Amino acid sequence: MKLKHINNLLLFLIIFPIFESCGQGSASDTYSDCDLHGSANPHRPEYRLNVFKNRYSLPKENDFAEGITLHQLLESSDENQFPIEKAVTITGYVFNVKIGGIETCNCKAQDEDHRDTHIELTPDDQHKEPQYRLIVEVTPRIRALMSVKGLDWTTQALKNKFVGHRVKVEGWLFYDEEHKSQSFATNPTGERNWRASCWEIHPVTKIIVTD
Repeated sequence: MKLKHINNLLLFLIIFPIFESCGQGSASDTYSDCDLHGSANPHRPEYRLNVFKNRYSLPKENDFAEGITLHQLLESSDENQFPIEKAVTITGYVFNVKIGGIETCNCKAQDEDHRDTHIELTPDDQHKEPQYRLIVEVTPRIRALMSVKGLDWTTQALKNKFVGHRVKVEGWLFYDEEHKSQSFATNPTGERNWRASCWEIHPVTKIIVTD
């Protein structure tokens, strides 16, 4: 057996028990000593939101919502417009890929492998300003699962492969209300806006180049 296959098998044996179940509150929801709520204060909104950010089940066929487009997600200011318990498939142009911030959802981890990766998706290469950017995110849990499959989803690898390409993205819908003051859809005149709306695909569970 080749060394690469042995390493992948060992990694699978290490992390499989962590991801064995998706039930909230079970020991298998913990990844790298961080549970689904992360390090959020139970009295803060992110305690509830982190559970959705940290989903790690891959969506099945009946999990997908139909008819939701990139343009709808870019323009929506309504946190109830789309169902966050559903997944979606959209296509767009990858403007940028970068490491996410230090957040409670990842227990404030500082190393890149245990932080989210932000992928900035725009309609095309002619509309790349912040008001056209949808944020879709790869999480540490999904990154680990992809590693078992032999896929490198580190931030640098994703940047090298996808920036400047049209892609098809699959993943879970999420409305990150923490960014209302930084999104054009909810704060049109904000001087520090860096995104189109609070809607995201978070986490991303599949991404492929289409051009």
